[in-house]
Amino acid sequence: MGKVVLVSSGKGGTGKTMFSVNLGALLADKGYKTILLDMDMGLRNMDLYLGMENKVVYNIMDVMSGICRIKKAMIKVTGFENLYFMAASPRRDDRDITPLHMEILCNKLKRYFDYIIIDCPAGINDLFDVALAPAEKAVLVTEPEMASLRDADVTERYLTDHGVMDTYIVINKVRADLMRTGMIPSLSTIANMFKGQIAGIIQDDDNIHISTNKGIPIVCKKGTYIEENFQDIAYRILAQ
Repeated sequence: MGKVVLVSSGKGGTGKTMFSVNLGALLADKGYKTILLDMDMGLRNMDLYLGMENKVVYNIMDVMSGICRIKKAMIKVTGFENLYFMAASPRRDDRDITPLHMEILCNKLKRYFDYIIIDCPAGINDLFDVALAPAEKAVLVTEPEMASLRDADVTERYLTDHGVMDTYIVINKVRADLMRTGMIPSLSTIANMFKGQIAGIIQDDDNIHISTNKGIPIVCKKGTYIEENFQDIAYRILAQ
């Protein structure tokens, strides 16, 4: 049976969709059948980050509201043998979906996929409650900035209160020069804020921004320090 991993953040703009896409690409490249579910309704970006914006016909809301079958909304990502995704709805709508809808969908997907990665909306809201329902692990993507860290802390507490105890922290957009001079919080300060393990840091790098704009996961460029770093982070999160 497949494993369900939730990728979240306390606030928008931390890089959770970028992380979700690259985690999925890594797993698919290793031979694991992987599907990415975009739950960021109305603010979907996953299709752009995968270079698949012209392939979306049905979305995950269509599946959960019964408009189409699961396979109609599953899109195979070009260039990958084992990577699929479901897009979010392009707008917020009033179709009534509940955590049970998400659990049923993921239980069906577990029969066919080794990993189900849910890219959920930032912050805490009704859609977040829907997205977290089937989660077994959660990854919180944050930045070394106090507002982002505080929001991530609140989100982690909410996750544990709702039964998601296995949480990991990824610190994105890190500038080592600012961290060394004490201009931004240190790794030890950040680690003390959370119960979950720090799975790794991702340096602020223009190549990551370029890759998302081109719709190609950065981990597709083999042998770089970025790809090796993502490999290490993925191992810490998924090894158990």
